[in-house]
Amino acid sequence: MLCNNKELGLLFLFLPLSNPLAANGFLKLRKILMGLSPDTRPDLWLKVFFSNMPTIRILLCLALHHHWPIKQLDISKAFLHGHLEEEVYMDQPPGFVDPSNRILVCKLHKALYGLKQAHWTWFSTFSGFLLSQGFLQSKCDSSLFVHKTSSSITYLLIYVDDILLTGTDEAFLQTLLTHMHKTFSMKELGHISYFLGISVQSSSYGFFLSQTKYATDILDKAGMKDCKPCATPVSLKSHLLSTNSQPFYQPFLYRSIVDALQYLTITRPELSYAVNQACQFMHFPTVGHFSAVKHILRYIKGTLLHGLHFTPSDFQLQAYCDSNWEGDHSDRCSTSRYCIFLGSNLISWSSKKQSTVSRSSTEAEYRSLAHTAAELTWLQILLADFAIPQPSLLVLWCDN
Repeated sequence: MLCNNKELGLLFLFLPLSNPLAANGFLKLRKILMGLSPDTRPDLWLKVFFSNMPTIRILLCLALHHHWPIKQLDISKAFLHGHLEEEVYMDQPPGFVDPSNRILVCKLHKALYGLKQAHWTWFSTFSGFLLSQGFLQSKCDSSLFVHKTSSSITYLLIYVDDILLTGTDEAFLQTLLTHMHKTFSMKELGHISYFLGISVQSSSYGFFLSQTKYATDILDKAGMKDCKPCATPVSLKSHLLSTNSQPFYQPFLYRSIVDALQYLTITRPELSYAVNQACQFMHFPTVGHFSAVKHILRYIKGTLLHGLHFTPSDFQLQAYCDSNWEGDHSDRCSTSRYCIFLGSNLISWSSKKQSTVSRSSTEAEYRSLAHTAAELTWLQILLADFAIPQPSLLVLWCDN
């Protein structure tokens, strides 16, 4: 059809499958719309935006405690299930252009990758389906849906097109899966094993979460696959304040590696402080800053098999916090740090520089306490959605 508005271009990308264990050398074809904004890039479009990781960790702890199987599902061509309400036009696809009618464009009825409305239209469609099945959406994490009856409870977590499903009633789970197969193009991947780039290994002791392949890919990207390992992620002689302030000649490489390291902290909490320091120089990295990043990579090289262990435990929530007063010698800002446990399992942690300068170590400690208390309060409400009640007064430990 003819169109007076600006139409969007189309790009074909061949991408590796997200699960390396099931890839077998095959690639998936993804059609991506172009022309949404001048600075839009395909590598940004392909990033997966997901909710808080503590929600997944709580689900793992809950299933482990009750010995529930966690089913992993995948929605094929998820965005095509979302219906567009706006008028959107695109060019004729490359290789399928009508030579006699090159000026014609295509009107979209379904969302495609790269379209700003794609995520919302798909999520609106799927959440509407779950609500019609009797699920309630969590107010703390929009990706969590809970179905409760007098004798059963079911949990569903969705992250774009990847789904985790578990609960007490196997008959209800099978009925729900039947309805989902009729409504969506869906694959059942069995018990959870590889989710969002995270390997989940199940044993008699519990779950072990790791990102070995992802960490290896980061080393390969940085050209440090054969580097010499080191024992700590931060050097005792910090490179971040070194006298070598010469601008790093590949700032995009620095940002790309540090951005990837942030995702690695999902299963590697000991990297949080070092990666947070590296993130503070994304706007203008120097040679000294990249030396600090290489030190992190050398530590990762020697700890590729490290990860998080989850074991059966109680559901008592408690937190530990600390601060490093004037830890940043460049602007004298302190660093707030905390870790929160559900029983014996670590479910949330953070290492973040405070936005203002604290006049005393006591003030820095109180800021850290406030940040931790806010996270504790959110987790307390989230656990209520999981039907895991907590006492009104939670335990927060501070070293001062």
